[in-house]
Amino acid sequence: MDIRKEYLEFFKNKGHEVISSMPLVPDDPTLMFTNAGMVQFKDIFTGAVPRPKNPRATSCQLCVRAGGKHNDLENVGYTARHHTLFEMLGNFSFGDYFKEDAIAYAWEFITVNLALPIEKLWVTVHDSDDEAFEIWSKHIDPSRIMRFGDKDNFWSMGDTGACGPCSEIFYDQGAENFNSPEDKMGGDGDRFLEIWNLVFMQYERSADGTLTPLPKPSIDTGMGLERVIAIKEGVFNNFDSSNFQPIIKKIEELSGKKVTSETIGSYRVIADHLRANAFMLSQGILFGNEGRPYVNRRIMRRAVRHGYLLGFREPFMAKLYDTLCDIMGSHYKELIEQKKYVKEQLTLEEERFFKTIESGMALFNEELEKTKELFSGEIAFKLYDEKGFPLDLTQDMLRDKNIQVDVEKFDELMNEQKTKAKAAWKGSGDAAKEGDFKALIEKYGINEFVGYNHTTYDSKIVALLDESFNEVEKLSKGEKGWVMLDKTPFYATSGGQEGDVGALEDDEHIAIVKTTQKFHGVNLSKVSVEKSTLTKDEKVSAVVVNRWEIAKHHSATHLLQSALKMVLGDTVSQAGSLNDANRLRFDFTYPKAMTNEEIEEVEDLVNTMIARGIEGKTEELPIEEAKEKGAIAMFGEKYGDVVRVVSFEDASVEFCGGTHVRNTHDIGSFYITKESGVSAGVRRIEAVCGLSAIKYTKDIISKMNEVQTEVKNSDVLLGIKKLKDQIKELKKELELAQNSVAAPINEELIGDTKIVVDIVKNGDIKKIVDDYKNGNEKVAIMLIQPKGEKVMLVAGSKNTAIKAGDWIKNIAPIVGGGGGGRPDFAQAGGKDISKIDEAKEAALKFVKENL
Repeated sequence: MDIRKEYLEFFKNKGHEVISSMPLVPDDPTLMFTNAGMVQFKDIFTGAVPRPKNPRATSCQLCVRAGGKHNDLENVGYTARHHTLFEMLGNFSFGDYFKEDAIAYAWEFITVNLALPIEKLWVTVHDSDDEAFEIWSKHIDPSRIMRFGDKDNFWSMGDTGACGPCSEIFYDQGAENFNSPEDKMGGDGDRFLEIWNLVFMQYERSADGTLTPLPKPSIDTGMGLERVIAIKEGVFNNFDSSNFQPIIKKIEELSGKKVTSETIGSYRVIADHLRANAFMLSQGILFGNEGRPYVNRRIMRRAVRHGYLLGFREPFMAKLYDTLCDIMGSHYKELIEQKKYVKEQLTLEEERFFKTIESGMALFNEELEKTKELFSGEIAFKLYDEKGFPLDLTQDMLRDKNIQVDVEKFDELMNEQKTKAKAAWKGSGDAAKEGDFKALIEKYGINEFVGYNHTTYDSKIVALLDESFNEVEKLSKGEKGWVMLDKTPFYATSGGQEGDVGALEDDEHIAIVKTTQKFHGVNLSKVSVEKSTLTKDEKVSAVVVNRWEIAKHHSATHLLQSALKMVLGDTVSQAGSLNDANRLRFDFTYPKAMTNEEIEEVEDLVNTMIARGIEGKTEELPIEEAKEKGAIAMFGEKYGDVVRVVSFEDASVEFCGGTHVRNTHDIGSFYITKESGVSAGVRRIEAVCGLSAIKYTKDIISKMNEVQTEVKNSDVLLGIKKLKDQIKELKKELELAQNSVAAPINEELIGDTKIVVDIVKNGDIKKIVDDYKNGNEKVAIMLIQPKGEKVMLVAGSKNTAIKAGDWIKNIAPIVGGGGGGRPDFAQAGGKDISKIDEAKEAALKFVKENL
């Protein structure tokens, strides 16, 4: 029985339009993945888009819960029903049918189409939903209907908006199979398995928690396909069903090992994760280091690690793909259409991880032997950074041993690495496929950088590439591409320093160098040919034009780090940087914002170092000797046995491959333009020096001259003070004028409660309402004020039965408006000023009837 097909056909025959599964990447910035069947209808339910012509829909939606707010990843393999990817069957009504039909449809499908025995079924409803209880009583014995509270049987889209009670259908898997204390209705055991959830969207929840009935209540239901298949096939675990068993059998075949009670978890993880990886890849979600691609990578590497435990030492996931296509390909055609591509990507990712998994497992086991209570955050990060082990993979390996990871330390190191990566690798070009350069490197080797000593150099063009990195014999006028020189003076983007720009020229032609980047060790310059043609093997003059301004900013960054350590302490460490010809950006670890005094002190220290005229020095040293010299290393950077050290006498000593000034005098002057936060424990300073500093000061002087003109005073501060005093006096005069022309406000006493309802033409009615509340023990006040062609209403209540929010909701529509607020204060606006007197009378009537 094809339950998926049966379900869709059933609801199609009930007048529902069959809607295809939406992509796993939703058009919703609040979600990482599509995680429920209703996601593609969210805008309809919220009213953001019009209701469709057919107010009934049904779908089988692919969902992922492995990232963002909804994440089941860590439970996969340990429970009978958690999956990273699953299929959600759903039927939806957009203001058409409601509880009566929704319940009848669900019951018919389960008892007739699926033929599930009635004696195995139970139902839950919200404890306040008598309507649902009565409807269900027509289908099932009332003794099998359970009432639960908000936690279990009330659904909402958020703190405000559409919401309502829900009703769930449970299947009893038998006391003979599950008999723990939690195996009861409402318990956490597996005996009673939820298979269908019906959400009755019948209310609009306001900010103050008030539930207002919707004019057209709607239906949102969901039934987990994997669970229903398992029930129909008489198994108690989703992984024992035909949805997963063929994959598990194929894993047994490939590994040559039969499933045992000790290894079953690994088989289940692989079978589950294969599905998620396959569908993500087929929909264009690749493997990567951030966002959705990183989730895809985490899932894959978790699967490969479990394959490693089963004895796999080479890629195997792609070998399972045909089996998956046999199971799901008939419904999801993209699996078949993208078969070659998905298999290729699976294999490439596995190959990457298999290169490091063995050494990673050795590192893990070595640390595990030393671990008593808390696994090292540093080692967990090293496993992530160097071996490709996501944190949750390390946590998964420790799970059976009841050992936790020092997540706080891991997160600290992760923040540093992320910040550094954003700056240091911006546009570095290593996103290009390794395969694109393998042949190039084998053919020509790695070219030589001569830019430490030269900004112009007579070079030979070794290779030319088009913009897609395909090798070509020439680049003609108007074309763009990449040039590989045998010896190049152009510095490639790395270590936070932007790549050089300039020109390639001779008597016949010129090409503009737009940027320089490094691809797997090869230094390439991107060019735009302006004149004539560039050809392979010809000689050109390579000219760098932006070097010195970049060098100034880079050297200033070194001085800045030293100054920060002097002012904030030695715990400050670099977390990323960016240096180009116009500015510098320096990220560093520090728990709080710097004070103005600290910023000024750092700026003064850097300028003092510049003024001292400290000579710069670069040298190649054995790494241990460099460390003994006190050289600062960049966090996360990998160094060889010999390192390049850049020093400015006693001011700064750092490992660095960048270009620098010969003397700090060359920097000119230094100004901090901004200090801000990047993430928890990471701050950022932005600054300028050299020609940019000159421009910065000229801009400030120009603005100061403009201010002097505007305040008409050469002493700017004194001029601003006079203006502020004038504004203060004018505000006082305005307040007096408003109060003086305001008419007396009508008051009425009902019992011991003061009632105030009036139209006030002048004055601040919000302030008047607050004053009445502060000056009376019991008061209900609503003031209405004409504002041109519009109307403003403000209500307040103190120690009375009147709720300001309800009061104003009843009155505002009279003047063509709407609004709301708290029980003690509310406000609204209206468009129909002609009804202002009618609104006043209605407001007075409301308060007298409800007091």
